[in-house]
Amino acid sequence: MIRQLSIAALALALSAPVFAEKEFEDHTNMMDHGDGHLMDMTGGMVMGQNTDILPGGCDRIAATKEITVHAGHKYAEKFPGRMFAFDVQEYQFEPCTKLTVNFINDDSVRHQWMMHGLPRYLYPKGMFHLEVTGPGKISGTLIFPPGDKTYLVHCDIAQHMEKGMKGQLKIGKGDGDLPSIPGLTAYVIQDDYSDSNAPESLTDAVVEEINQMKEKVVGNDSFFSGLTVIGLAIGLLLAPILARKFKGMSVGEVVSYFVDLSKSIIDVVIKIISWLIGLIKKQ
Repeated sequence: MIRQLSIAALALALSAPVFAEKEFEDHTNMMDHGDGHLMDMTGGMVMGQNTDILPGGCDRIAATKEITVHAGHKYAEKFPGRMFAFDVQEYQFEPCTKLTVNFINDDSVRHQWMMHGLPRYLYPKGMFHLEVTGPGKISGTLIFPPGDKTYLVHCDIAQHMEKGMKGQLKIGKGDGDLPSIPGLTAYVIQDDYSDSNAPESLTDAVVEEINQMKEKVVGNDSFFSGLTVIGLAIGLLLAPILARKFKGMSVGEVVSYFVDLSKSIIDVVIKIISWLIGLIKKQ
């Protein structure tokens, strides 16, 4: 018994780090892999770091700025239907500004603050990227190119941007607003939780389709009889069944099938008539 308790205690002690929530970490001691790529072994990464090289067209650093960006689920609460967000959705700076971004992840999952479209001769793949796994802070620096442009900043983890973690960064006057920025611009695809456009049943869908066909053929003053409408409805309902029935069959095989079916129906009708005649004769 004592041995079993000892084993259980040892197992709990070894598994405690797995279940313990990760503590906040300030990622300051990162390895430099060259080309502005820095990372450590605990989930921190910077890509596109540039602290001193001026982009073409910049004679000097116009301004030196520093911002702190928070990322997390709680910042999406003010945007209905969103799951993640940054604490700020829009930034604006002068061209040729040197910017240091302090990126703080307030969640226990991985988040990123990423920009695309920067000059590729200076920023590998035209990208500046900050990443933190779990609660923590990481900092990176870049120098903006000249000109008026609007950049997308977002988290590239699957579905994080789609669920709200994005914003826009304007250099100079920018070159317009980006769509679907939470709290700033209209969503390209609006959320719709209503069922007002959905048919209530298959019957409603069939009737609606028949009415549309009717409008196209004869307009509102229809010569369609009730039997015609019923026939169309039956045809629409049977079409998927017949399509599965004759899938892979040639035209000749389909014709042969209907000939055999007709013979069977005629035989049944003849038998019924013969049976009725027999009943009449007995009377």
